[in-house]
Amino acid sequence: MAMSSDDRILRLRVTAKDADTLRALLRDERLDVGGRPQGHEDGGVGIDAYVPAGKAEALEREGVTVTVVDDATATGKARQAEVGEGDRFAAPDSVPRGLGEKIED
Repeated sequence: MAMSSDDRILRLRVTAKDADTLRALLRDERLDVGGRPQGHEDGGVGIDAYVPAGKAEALEREGVTVTVVDDATATGKARQAEVGEGDRFAAPDSVPRGLGEKIED
């Protein structure tokens, strides 16, 4: 089943001009954030957020900039592809139990 671009989850860096602006955004949008807000030398505050692709552009407003860091959906799928099949902790001479299919070598 193919995902549309609006089904993807993006990892964004949301930066606000000050803490009050960021608080207002988080209160209004109820974002799924990762970690704690990080202060910048210029007084701005930034935080990572995980947002559906279709909602990302709507977050930009006066005093707030949004930068796409990563496509979290694609990264997750790539990590899942790295996972092998089978039980790597099973003893080499163990016999499988339950329903299954006997495969000849």
